[in-house]
Amino acid sequence: PPPPPPPPPPPPPFFFNDSATTEIYSLSLHDALPISKLDPIRYSLLFERFLNPERVSMPDIDVDFCYERRQEVIDYVTRKYGKDCVAQIVTFGTLAARGVIRDVGRVMDLPYAYVDSIAKMIPQELGITIDKALQMNPELRKLYESDETVTHLIDMAKRLEGLPRHCSMHAAGVVICQKPVEEYVPLSRAADGTITTQFIMTTLEELGLLKMDFLGLRTLTVIQNAVQLARKKQPDLQIDKIDYNDKAVLDYIGTGKTEGIFQLESGGMKNFMKELQPHSLEDVIAGISLYRPGPMDFIPQYIRGKNDRSSITYDCPQLEPILAPTYGCIVYQEQVMQIVRDLAGYTLGRSDLLRRAMSKKKAAVMEKERKTFVYGDEETGVPGCIKNGIDEQTANKIYDEMIDFAKYAFNKSHAAAYAVVSYQTAWLKYYYPVEYMAALMTSVIDNPTKVAEYIYVCRQMGIRILPPDINKGEADFSVDGGDIRYGLAAIKSIGRPVIRAIVNDRKELGEFRNLEDFITRISSRELMNKRLVENLIKAGALDVLGGTRKQFMSIYIQIVDHMQQEKKNSMVGQMSLFDVVSEEQKEEFQIRMPDVGEYTKENLLGFEKEVLGVYVSGHPLEPYEEEWRKVISATTADFQVDPEVGYTKVRDGAREIIGGIIAEKTVKHTKTNQMMAFLTVEDLFGTVEVVVFPRDYEKYRQYLEEDNKIFVKGRVSEEDRKSTRLNSSH
Repeated sequence: PPPPPPPPPPPPPFFFNDSATTEIYSLSLHDALPISKLDPIRYSLLFERFLNPERVSMPDIDVDFCYERRQEVIDYVTRKYGKDCVAQIVTFGTLAARGVIRDVGRVMDLPYAYVDSIAKMIPQELGITIDKALQMNPELRKLYESDETVTHLIDMAKRLEGLPRHCSMHAAGVVICQKPVEEYVPLSRAADGTITTQFIMTTLEELGLLKMDFLGLRTLTVIQNAVQLARKKQPDLQIDKIDYNDKAVLDYIGTGKTEGIFQLESGGMKNFMKELQPHSLEDVIAGISLYRPGPMDFIPQYIRGKNDRSSITYDCPQLEPILAPTYGCIVYQEQVMQIVRDLAGYTLGRSDLLRRAMSKKKAAVMEKERKTFVYGDEETGVPGCIKNGIDEQTANKIYDEMIDFAKYAFNKSHAAAYAVVSYQTAWLKYYYPVEYMAALMTSVIDNPTKVAEYIYVCRQMGIRILPPDINKGEADFSVDGGDIRYGLAAIKSIGRPVIRAIVNDRKELGEFRNLEDFITRISSRELMNKRLVENLIKAGALDVLGGTRKQFMSIYIQIVDHMQQEKKNSMVGQMSLFDVVSEEQKEEFQIRMPDVGEYTKENLLGFEKEVLGVYVSGHPLEPYEEEWRKVISATTADFQVDPEVGYTKVRDGAREIIGGIIAEKTVKHTKTNQMMAFLTVEDLFGTVEVVVFPRDYEKYRQYLEEDNKIFVKGRVSEEDRKSTRLNSSH
């Protein structure tokens, strides 16, 4: 008889079910490379930085998706690997330095203002602790040493600092297991019913489970929508096939006009791009890597080397091919790996272990590896620098420099992937500015402050913003010739399902002819309510229907009431005059527009602001913009938290001057029965709260009326979890 078939090979050690494992192992090299949109060989993106045979822990897999469809990916993973094998991850909010002082102060029943003043003495830095704050701020340390109440408050806060405060669901983390998750970790149910782990992300990694971050990136949605709009002009546009070294686009980035461009729109980054004047995508990658605390110190050296190649020196010839793309600076973790591989003969796997030890400042490991780097290690087969013709002194110098740089060095694969997105947004903004800005404003349609900021950018670019239009507009911002048409979904109190129904009606039955026709048709679709019509009128969306906004506002209730009466009559079987007259005669009975003219420009702008959150057809400050800019030291946008850096441009305690229109005013009485005011001051970019204390209110009260235009000088006041505000001094 024939010999029995050999037993099947054991499954590979991955935390996936068999079908998924088969898929992974059947990937060809061609399939595996498009992890990045870039050619990894050309840009020296080392796969070993992600995964290699000598790596002990599982890789950290972060994937960015269009934020509108992120949930689809989670649903897909759940279906593919099984509902019981996939769970989202818990995260614990901790008592951070400022927050713990406020919490402890509240429990100790101390006055809020007193505790707030102490909390604000703690610098707003990433990873700040109370102990570190006491070293950094002499004023806080003096208060701690001299005031018994503060000593007790801070001592109690230090004991609680870092402890969990509350739990929530991790914004992106998903864990995928080979068997049901409950066999590995305890589970819990989040507030919305989602199953989450009870262990945090780092604990799951230590257990050997595969954790993935599925991140929703707004910019990917912007690119997708901008490309769809641009394809109306160029149907064959493929954003992944554009020229990534287009001189015109790189020069455009170098102008610093990078508002709305991913990773490059903060004030500091704009100035850096003007200095950098990127000549290639490699420069953009380096720019994103360098503009962070720590690496910023090397920006002058990088720019000097870029502008004067003769100033670049290399300690040994082997360094030149590695550091030439970054003009002699070590910028990336991958460069550290290449240096120890090419100079000392490390494998890429071992070089990644050294890179990790350097970035985590493991002194014992670094000192042990220094000997291997310089002299080699026969046991592990590393020849070392000396055997490769590099003298001991030079090798030690290079190793010291690597240690300094490795503390800050950035993962180039990450920076390169982000640089691709930055470049794509810059390319779209340069070649399809109207389409790109329309998609950008759609992505922030629920944030009037950002919309106002981008409207201002559009005006500077020469792009007109047209009011919403019931016959031409879409739910989102759209392109109308060379202009941008405001999105109908931005109008307050009108949901997307209603807008979708109105747009579908227009596509099926043609454009709306007049106000009566519009109200009749939406009434027939059960969409009718007076607030809907009123807000469309105020937004300017019905201007196309042959009348002024003032005429529409004076007649629309009459038309709505008439339609509702007609509907009641038809329900009880009564006939109306319209049922027995001809089409020609019907026109004679149509409601006529009253001769009431139009509202003033101020009223029209006020209505737009009321229902859209921004001014569209103009801005009350535009005639005064030049004078306004001469006086102010900050705009309202400077009081908003920059999401890239996590803090505002204005700093707590700084003296600033702002100018704008008083949009809202609230007067309150103090305990001593004095009057003070809380103002909402609006400029071309948005709003900021201004607190006017009793002394100033008494002195300037005649100027502090709504719609008045004022300048305010005051002190910036930061508040955790609230917008930064200005306390007026005059």
